[in-house]
Amino acid sequence: MSCSTNGQTVHDRFHAPASWRIALPHTVAAVPVARALVRSALTELEHPADCDTAELLTAELVANAVEHTPGEGPIELVVELLPTGCQVEVHDPDPEPPGDLTFPVGTEPDPWQEHGRGLLLIRALSSSCGHRPTATGKAVWFRLPVVPAQRRPV
Repeated sequence: MSCSTNGQTVHDRFHAPASWRIALPHTVAAVPVARALVRSALTELEHPADCDTAELLTAELVANAVEHTPGEGPIELVVELLPTGCQVEVHDPDPEPPGDLTFPVGTEPDPWQEHGRGLLLIRALSSSCGHRPTATGKAVWFRLPVVPAQRRPV
């Protein structure tokens, strides 16, 4: 990714919001597709948010939606690119809020278990996260800020 073009930084050039809404299958095959879509959205527009973190957290949201919500219907990925950062939402058909996304309960995840760290990662690596009801279930989301130019790879 180029950090400047003709004296303008990427942050200066990226000023218009953009968003995508994509239906994904309610299967584990949706996880790598969602990761690729988020990376493409951020890199093609040279958005100054952290692509690696966005991919990781998107994968966690999609995997949780597939694993923890009933039904065969699609889940939906919504990516919003803003001058201040990006927001990623995953919509699923289950109205129940996600476990302990915003208010952790219980103890730390067992280090010997494969599961139980997704929501912890989302809380730790995003600037904010949450969930909200929708007409057909719920949306679970996270936000990432713009990465300052001096910390972005050249």
